[in-house]
Amino acid sequence: MALIDVAIACLNSIREIEEDVKDAIVYIDAGCTESFQLAGAFPLFLELGARSVCSLENMTSLDAVADWNSKLDCANRIVIMTSRLLNDAHRYMLRCLSTHAGVQRCSVFTSISEGSHSACPDSPLGPDAYREYETLLVQDYNEHTKKSDKISKDKGVPKFSSALESLTMEPITSQNVDDSSGDAEGLVVSVHHFPLIICPFTPRAFVLPSQGSVAEASLSRQHEDSLTFGLPPISTGSMSDTDDVPPGATLTAHFLYHLALKMELKLEIFSLGDVSKNVGKIMTDMSSLYDVGRRKRTAGLLLVDRTLDLITPCCHGDSLFDRIFSSLPRAERFSTQAQLKQGVPSIDRPSLDVQVPLGELLNEEPSKIKESGLPEGVEAFLRGWDSYTSDPQNECDKKSTELLNGSLVATECFRGTPYLEAMIERRTKDGSVLVKKWLQEALRRENISVNVRARPGYATKPELQAMVKALSQNQSSLLRNKGIIQLAAATAAALDESQSAKWDAFSSAEMMLNVSAGDTSQGLAAQISDLINKSALAELQAKKNEKLDSSSSRGLLSFRDALLLTVVGYILAGENFPTAGSGGPFSWQEEHFLKEAIVDAVLENPSAGNLKFLNGLTEELESRLNRLKSEDTKETPSDDQLDIDALDEDPWGKWGDEEDEEDNDNSKADESYDDMQLKLDLRDRVDSFFKFLHKLSSLRTRNVPLREGSLASESSFPGDPSGNKGLLYRLITKVLSKEEIPGLEYHSSTVGRLFKSGFGRFGLGQAKPSLADQSVILVFVIGGINGREVMEAQEAVGESGRPDIGLVTGGTTLLTPEDMFELLLGQFSHF
Repeated sequence: MALIDVAIACLNSIREIEEDVKDAIVYIDAGCTESFQLAGAFPLFLELGARSVCSLENMTSLDAVADWNSKLDCANRIVIMTSRLLNDAHRYMLRCLSTHAGVQRCSVFTSISEGSHSACPDSPLGPDAYREYETLLVQDYNEHTKKSDKISKDKGVPKFSSALESLTMEPITSQNVDDSSGDAEGLVVSVHHFPLIICPFTPRAFVLPSQGSVAEASLSRQHEDSLTFGLPPISTGSMSDTDDVPPGATLTAHFLYHLALKMELKLEIFSLGDVSKNVGKIMTDMSSLYDVGRRKRTAGLLLVDRTLDLITPCCHGDSLFDRIFSSLPRAERFSTQAQLKQGVPSIDRPSLDVQVPLGELLNEEPSKIKESGLPEGVEAFLRGWDSYTSDPQNECDKKSTELLNGSLVATECFRGTPYLEAMIERRTKDGSVLVKKWLQEALRRENISVNVRARPGYATKPELQAMVKALSQNQSSLLRNKGIIQLAAATAAALDESQSAKWDAFSSAEMMLNVSAGDTSQGLAAQISDLINKSALAELQAKKNEKLDSSSSRGLLSFRDALLLTVVGYILAGENFPTAGSGGPFSWQEEHFLKEAIVDAVLENPSAGNLKFLNGLTEELESRLNRLKSEDTKETPSDDQLDIDALDEDPWGKWGDEEDEEDNDNSKADESYDDMQLKLDLRDRVDSFFKFLHKLSSLRTRNVPLREGSLASESSFPGDPSGNKGLLYRLITKVLSKEEIPGLEYHSSTVGRLFKSGFGRFGLGQAKPSLADQSVILVFVIGGINGREVMEAQEAVGESGRPDIGLVTGGTTLLTPEDMFELLLGQFSHF
């Protein structure tokens, strides 16, 4: 039986809309761009006859000129594909139609179903959302067309210019949704559902687009058990089945339901965690008797709350994939103005579009293309490769646009080898060595020799850099081997000393915390305090010497890094010392030293970390620090600047300054009072921060699945620098060995409910199925996953002795340790 391939399913969905794509200008939003880039879909659009594929958010009138298929006639058809709610993408679609005034037909494809629009509180559209929006878009288009005609007549300007000037960018509100039909004057609009807008890293691992509505929607409402908008709340087992369901859970349920329909899967749904339980219930309620008679493959769906395991995404595990996504810059996001304007909380997930610094690798230093020394043909090719170069006229003036950028392509095969798929399930050393072997094979194929000292079984940045340079000497070789060149450049950047030293420092610190957690609470508290003090001192010293970005600071952990390690330490403490103290896992004295360490670090460097709990206080702390520094400077004058009057013992000359001295005394008293108030305010903020840490330390005791079972991670991991296996590994191992998992809830399928309600009276009941009985298992983590978990999940299947199992791993988004910091301690935190 063929295994599930989410990447091919995504491409097949695009083939199904060939009639709409042919001879049309295709506009895709930022979320679709991420999806199609990772799925390798852009060549497919060319194959299907699209005139061009353009950015919806950055559309211009010149898009109609760019034509892949050399059509001489004017384009009169537009296809718009979006991963957002229709009301969020409305202003972009309206601008697109108003710019291309000659368009006769517009086909809109959205990954958000009609049911999602109806159920989501952020959408004003009802159960018949698509038909309503077709009418609305036509009406708004006609209104803007008439307005632009009037303006052009009054001002005597071209119709196109007036259309852009008069175009408002207002999102849809419930007041301007009208079900009445409108006259489009030749424009025909149709809206369709396109559920398979996903980001497949491999055929068996995917996440949702970071700039799509599902990934951005809040997964938690602000209450006692919530941690952040971007993660599910703590699973206490008390969440209602119907009330207070966050919008992210609703959108996720609808997405997974339609994903299963599109891939013709009949799901047996299991859930672990409160939000996962709600998602499973919504999906079960959506199923109908119509689904019973259809010939579908049966698959198991395991929904898991991310908050059942926060340590794994916070830690720096042994995964080359995670190192690459943590080390390289990402493409810039588009702002979600419509959601913010309506006051709806949303999460700005980092873009999945990794920017590979190919120019730095080829030239050793960031340099201008004209000075690169590369062959002329290669330079021309690389200019076209850099899709993020803005204004060409300013290339020579902006270094950021002169760097040669590549981008990771996940599922596209080069010479039959899916590079990223083969590399993602390997640890750092094995993955980098595999990339090195691919480069050596490509060099042999191109008959190119490289004089580089290589050590068997290891790969370093200089080795990879030398081979990439040799492979990029001419344009034809560069084109033939672009896949491995991009991946090798990304690997070399991740192995750079400045990146690997800090990653290794994190990994070493996390290992020490784990070892200390297996001993005593005093030892763990001392380790955390030591990390805070050393990081604050090192950062302050580097700031004074203005060497923060120099080689001397490589591998040093910042105060911000120490706070992330503090989060890890408190979670470990909660798992190992749940009753050590009344307010948290540490005694009052141990926690007092931790608080004082953070207060001192903030007072010495208030701007360090850009912390949310210091919002509104940072500027005052900076002013205080600058004032104290200036006072120290005044109080310690040099020998040649001594005040002679200060040495004069004759008091007569000071009589006239008595009033000034009194004013100075009052001013100092006021400053002293302000300093005291500022410190009290800071201590209150730090106390709030530690209350949040107490909540994190209570995850095991408050999370029902962790409290009743053995799913919590062990405290030590001798000989394994990457730490213990994550929750997914332990879950899949227990599932395939058919062990009992406390807290795992089964949601009856349609057939099961039918027997339960009717035929069960006649003894035709159905036994509760097991996930291990399924040949296809889809594990979806609500809140996000990382590369290490994908690797460990496949390891669990391999160790189970069940090669017949097809495991697909998915998640809301891709999580790095930096992402976890922003979610827990950044702007999306609830504390």
